[in-house]
Parts: sequence; structure tokens; C-alpha cells
Amino acid sequence: MNQVEQIKEEIVQKDKSRFLTFLLFVVISTALWFLIKLTKDYSTQTVFLVRYTEVPVNKWVSTPEQQVKLTFVGDGFVTLGHNLVRNHRRVVEISLSEVPYRLEGGFTYSYSSQYVAEKVADWLNIPTGNVTINDDKQYFNMEDLQSKELPVTVLMSVKTQRQYGVYGDPKVDPPTVTVFGPKNLLDTLNYVTTEWLRAENVSEDVHRTLKVDLYEGAIRSAVESVEVSVDVEKFTEMDVEVPVTIHDSLSVRFFPETMKVKCMVAIRDFASVTPSSFQVLADTAQLHRREPLLDIGLFNVPEHVQVLKSEPKQVEYLIIN
Repeated sequence: MNQVEQIKEEIVQKDKSRFLTFLLFVVISTALWFLIKLTKDYSTQTVFLVRYTEVPVNKWVSTPEQQVKLTFVGDGFVTLGHNLVRNHRRVVEISLSEVPYRLEGGFTYSYSSQYVAEKVADWLNIPTGNVTINDDKQYFNMEDLQSKELPVTVLMSVKTQRQYGVYGDPKVDPPTVTVFGPKNLLDTLNYVTTEWLRAENVSEDVHRTLKVDLYEGAIRSAVESVEVSVDVEKFTEMDVEVPVTIHDSLSVRFFPETMKVKCMVAIRDFASVTPSSFQVLADTAQLHRREPLLDIGLFNVPEHVQVLKSEPKQVEYLIIN
């Protein structure tokens, strides 16, 4: 490299150094300027949405969301954070179980705007005194709901181990709940259901706490869950022979005289289930038509007994004078 080229390179290096130094000072100056600006206090007019929560179960708020205009004082960091949030996301919640409200007349209620100011101050992380709302009170409309007492139906799929089975209907505590909602909806409801109870390979009683389906908030109740018990019992096979009878004044003898019934019986009920626990009746209309065979049917099957097989389905007969 000759001397001229060396001098040119030194000049270029000095120019780069001067530019980088200048750029560094610009960045530092800009950062200091922003820092000074952000540490200053600013007064900002804005709008927040107010939503009402923990509404009494027998009422509904017909103005569930309302706008509140207010002014707050905060430094640049607070103001910038506020401005970066879209309007529909500037939301504070007012719990009607915590805020004292009073009836103004009709369906209109009011409460102090101070509670909104406190919620907004918490949202912005500034002192409550830095939030100003021109109106001393906030107003909202709340109306009574219709009520109806409905039984609770358990939705369940319980699969037991071999030789075990569900014994009877599930027990629900409480068995009924009082629900509140619009009259046109309540008129269509005859019961409410629980969430699904699912269990597999079960050999003992099942106990669960299940939520009540309140139609995604369309209806409400002070009871939002119930205690459910499902009895599971060991079952065994039983064979009984039940005499064939008929509801008629005629004296009739049947061939065969009994129906053989194979059934599943819970162990706890085994001793109490006897042939007299069932009833087998012949078809009276066929008898009066003098048909050669009479259909017979099994009636009055004891509760919790599952019939597996019964035979015969027809019998011969002899009318005895």
C-alpha cells in the first residue's frame, strides 16, 4: 500500500468514528428526551366499560355493560400503556355483592362513582385520587327474574365389572333446585341436568359432585352443583317359576302351569325375591275367542330385578266348568 492510499484509509476510519460517535449521542439524547417526557404527568380523558358481576340470582341486569367517561392523571408510562389497549378491552368489573347500591325508582339502581374510580385506578396502577368522574353516581337497570323449582336429572354412563350392576336410580342431593330466568324460557323446562358422570370397571358405589347445567348462564340458581351417589351392587342369577293366571271369572287350567323366568337379582334382595314377587297373565281376549293357544306376559317385575329370559310365550288351556 502506497502512502496516498494509507492517508485515504486513515481519513475514512476517522469519518466512520466521528459518525458512530454522533449516532451514539443522538440515540442517548433521544432516549433521555423520551425518559424526561415519560416521567412527566399527563391528564387524559378516556372511556372505560363497566360490567356487573355477582348479580343476585333472582335478578338480571338489563344494562350489563355501560360506558363511563372519566379523566385520569398519570405519567407517560401509564398514559402510553393506556393508549396501547383498545377501547373494548378497557373494562372494569363492579361486584354487586361488594358495592352498596340503592333503588332509585322502578328498575333503576345507583351507586357511588367512587367505586368505579377505584377499579380504574387499580387497572391503571395509579392512586384513586388521580381518577376523576364528573357524575357522583352511576346508574343501572336491574329487573326481577321468574323462578321455577325443577328436578335434577343425572346424565351418567357407569360401566361395572362382571357380576356387578347399578342398583336403582342415582341419589341426588338436593333432588330439586330453584332456577331463575326469563318466563318464556322457564315455561319450556321440566327439569335440569347435571354434567355427565362417567365411570368404568366399577365394583363399588360412586360418589361425585356434579355441576348443574344452567344453559350457559341463560338461567341461574343459588345451587350450582349437586352431590350424586350411584349404588353399585353385586348381582347373581336366579331361576323362578311363576304360576300363570288370568283376570277372568272363568276357571281355567294352563299347560304348562308356570312360566320359567331367569333373572339377575342383587345379592341384598336375593332372599326377598320369590315367585309371588312376579305376575304372569294370560290374554283374556284370546280366551273368549277360544283360540287354541293363549299369549302370556310377565308383569309386576320387582324393582332392581333384570329379566334375562322367560319362557314359554304361549300356553294351552282347559276351561273347567
